[in-house]
Amino acid sequence: MKPRESLVRLKLFQVKEKRRQIGQLDLMMGEFERMAGELDAQIQSEERKAGITDTTHFAYPTFAKAARQRRDNLFDSIRDLTAQKEAAEAELLEAEADLSRAEALETRDGKLKEIEEAPVYDRRVMIG
Repeated sequence: MKPRESLVRLKLFQVKEKRRQIGQLDLMMGEFERMAGELDAQIQSEERKAGITDTTHFAYPTFAKAARQRRDNLFDSIRDLTAQKEAAEAELLEAEADLSRAEALETRDGKLKEIEEAPVYDRRVMIG
């Protein structure tokens, strides 16, 4: 295997890995959003049962307070994952550019090799 071929394979692997990472981040964000929605429903249910929606009220349900905190933590995690996803997308663009450069080098080297391997008489025919 030529060094350029291994370079192309490495760059292709890096591109696939970044795409996989972005997919995983999307799945995690979706799962966290689903969980936050479920917590919202539980909070509303507890508030209806207690008849209190003011979080500063002394009789506000403890379960609702804890659920609010968990939901807020999930939203913080979603923001962090969004930042990670943006960074991964930038890295993906860079990896794709590297891959296209490596493929271009491989193509160019392949064409040069074909010219070098061409019989001498063919070159003379082309020249004159």
